[in-house]
Amino acid sequence: MTSPFRIGIAGYGVVGTRRRNVADQRDDMHVVAVCDQYFSDQGEMKDGVRYYPHYRDLLGEDLDALFVSISNDMAADVTIAGLEKGLHVFCEKPPGRDLDDIARVRAVAATCPDQKLKYGFNHRYHDSIRDSLDLLASGELGQVINMKGVYGKSQLVTFGQTSWRTDRALAGGGVLLDQGIHMVDLIRLFGGEFEEVHSFISNDYWKHDVEDNAYALMRSETGIVAMLHSSATQWRHRFNLDITLEKGSIVLSGILSGSKSYGAETLTIARAGGDDMGDPLEQTTRFNTDPSWAAELDEFASAIATNTEIVHGSVDDAYKTMELVYRIYAADPEWRDRWNLSATPTLETPAAESE
Repeated sequence: MTSPFRIGIAGYGVVGTRRRNVADQRDDMHVVAVCDQYFSDQGEMKDGVRYYPHYRDLLGEDLDALFVSISNDMAADVTIAGLEKGLHVFCEKPPGRDLDDIARVRAVAATCPDQKLKYGFNHRYHDSIRDSLDLLASGELGQVINMKGVYGKSQLVTFGQTSWRTDRALAGGGVLLDQGIHMVDLIRLFGGEFEEVHSFISNDYWKHDVEDNAYALMRSETGIVAMLHSSATQWRHRFNLDITLEKGSIVLSGILSGSKSYGAETLTIARAGGDDMGDPLEQTTRFNTDPSWAAELDEFASAIATNTEIVHGSVDDAYKTMELVYRIYAADPEWRDRWNLSATPTLETPAAESE
């Protein structure tokens, strides 16, 4: 493999452009070409980066790694095409429209173990999340008892996003799959795997064929209970994860994002005392920078350079998070029957059979 390794970006919208900006700051990455359906022809930018209207043209380039920042209906196919081309692949969340998509990717990834496949579960790399995980690992506050998570925005299409997100055939799902999947992933990260799921799924307000609200109540294998509300009717944008532990609590509020609409990113730690009368001492830390985008690429680049495993956002991580998303969908009988949803893939894969 060349050094710096040569990068292609499939999907050159807001996220693809941002990935390029972060890659351009690294000495070990060089973006050589991009593709996007909005390019009417192929050519070369002023800085020498070539552009194409289709990912097949992009894969004709001499690449080492592929970033997939494309619509949900194409994410799995482009990821598979990159793997079959012998490339390392970094794909944004969600990994596809449904479990069948990620199952197909897993099957291909199992045949090329020396290639790295990473999914962009970006929230894991925020400093507030990392500090919370360190505190949990220390054992100072004991074990997790329960969690309450809210992640909401004011509509399904915000911040200049394109309207494919409201089309089930292209998106696969609405606010839960598009944004709430981050909260689902964090709930798994802090609470483990959840075996019992109840839910209500609704599209009553925006009237699209994808959900605008998802409410879930879940219990893990170890008895942790988690509540989740993923919403596209949250008029004041909100991110909040409240974690209750045996000896205190962790409250994650706000998240630094491109829109800056979710408020200040803070971590509040409370340490319960025997005589605090329900008003324990709290310490709040505010985070003013977002290192998450650079940290994600640090791990991806390191895994490639040292041939080590992906720690966060592996294909198995992506599968399990996607599986929980679809278990939430399928737990509402009306929603499940309306869209013929299943919490298990229809495609059997070698990876699934080995578990």
